[in-house]
Amino acid sequence: MAIFEVSGGRHMQGEIVPQGAKNEALQVICAVLLTDEKVVISNIPEIVDVMKLIDLLKEFGVKVEKTGDSEYTFQSDAVNIDYIDSKEFRKKGGALRGSIMIVGPLLSRFGKALMPKPGGDKIGRRRVDTHFIGFENLGAKFTYDEENEIFSIDGKNLRGTYMLLDEASVTGTANIIMAATMAEGITTIYNAACEPYVQQLCKMLNGMGAKISGVGSNLLTIEGVKKLSGTHHRILPDMIEIGSFIGMAAMTQSEITIKNVSWENLGIIPSVFRRLGIQLEKRNDDIYIPAQDFYEIDTYIDGSILTIADAIWPGFTPDLLSIVLVTATQARGTIMIHQKMFESRLFFVDKLIDMGAKIILCDPHRATVIGLDRKQQLRGIQMASPDIRAGVSLLIAALSARGKSTIFNVTQIDRGYQFIDKRLNAIGAEIIRK
Repeated sequence: MAIFEVSGGRHMQGEIVPQGAKNEALQVICAVLLTDEKVVISNIPEIVDVMKLIDLLKEFGVKVEKTGDSEYTFQSDAVNIDYIDSKEFRKKGGALRGSIMIVGPLLSRFGKALMPKPGGDKIGRRRVDTHFIGFENLGAKFTYDEENEIFSIDGKNLRGTYMLLDEASVTGTANIIMAATMAEGITTIYNAACEPYVQQLCKMLNGMGAKISGVGSNLLTIEGVKKLSGTHHRILPDMIEIGSFIGMAAMTQSEITIKNVSWENLGIIPSVFRRLGIQLEKRNDDIYIPAQDFYEIDTYIDGSILTIADAIWPGFTPDLLSIVLVTATQARGTIMIHQKMFESRLFFVDKLIDMGAKIILCDPHRATVIGLDRKQQLRGIQMASPDIRAGVSLLIAALSARGKSTIFNVTQIDRGYQFIDKRLNAIGAEIIRK
C-alpha cells in the first residue's frame, strides 16, 4: 500500500496544468461501445479509475491503442457481449464504480447488460435507482439478484418516451442518454443533469451522429438513430483538480498559475473561492493565484456566517466541499460547510482536528470551521486517505503543516489525481512516495 511522506511549510511557485476531467472520462470512454468505428479521445487522465475502466473494455474485446500523450483510440467492432456473464467481469466491474456507465451503451447496441453492484468511494449511500428507472422507462426489464448483488437488464426493444428524473443525477442522466441514442422514437428527459461532463458527452454523441437537443439545459430531447459512427473528442480540464490547486495555493501561501482551465466551464467555482478571500485572476484561459499573507472569509450582507453548500449544476459541486473546508482552516473568519448529498464525506475532519484545526462537526452533513488566521500552524501527523477528495484535502493540509506528515492509503488519491506527487514536487512541494 503506497504512502506519502509530506514535509510541510513549503511555499510553491510555478505553473501547473490540470489533468483531463475524471468524471467526463468515465462517461465518454464508455460511449465508445456505441459504435463499431474508431473513436479517438484525447486529454484522458491516466489515473487508477480510468485505466481500470479501459482495461475492462479491453476484456470485452475493445481494441485500444495509445496514440499520443494522453490520447487513445478505441474500436468496438468485435465486442464479446458474453463476457458480462463471467465471474471475472463480476469481480472487475464490482470493484469500479465507473463501470456502471457501460450499461447504457450495452443496452442501446446489444440489448442486454449485467452489472454488479458498483464500488467506489465510501462516502455514504450512492443509489443507482435513477439509472434503472430511466432504463425501465425506455422499456428495459431488469432483475436484481440480492444474494450476489447483481443487476441483470434486458433491453432488446428500447423505445423513446418522456421521463421526469427523480433526481438530476449526472451519471444517471449520462447512462440514460447513451441508452436512448439508438432507441426507437423520441426520448425526452426532464430534470436532466446539465454539468459540463454531460454537455461534453452530448457533444461527442452528436459528433457520432446522435440527435440530441437541449444540451446545457435540464430538458434534453433525443431522437433515436439506427447507427453511430466514429469521432474525435477532447476531454475538458478537471474542474475538481483546478479547485484543489486554488485551495492548495491559498493554504501554502504559494504563487501558482493554473494553465488552460477552460474558464467558461468552471461555473461558480472561482467566485466561491473568492468568497473565502482568495485572490485569483483570470489571465486569458489561465488562473493566477498570488501568494497571500492572509485571506478573509466573506459574510452575508447582514453580517451572518457564510454557508457554502453543494448543489446540482450550476450550483457548487460536492466534490470541492472537502477542499473548501480544509482551505477555511487557515482563513480569517468562520464558515459553515453543508454537504447535502453524502452523509459520510465530512468524517475526515477528525484528522484535521488532530492537526490543530478548529472544526465543529455539527452532524454528518454540516461542519463549522473557525479559521486560525495563520496564528497557529497545523501540525504534521499520521493519517489515512478515506476517499479521493478527502485524501487530497488531507494532502493540502499536510503541505501547509509544520513538520512531517505521513498519509497512508494514497491509492485513493491516485484514483482521481494523476502523478500528483511528481507534479507538485515540480513546483516546490516535498512529497516522497513509499
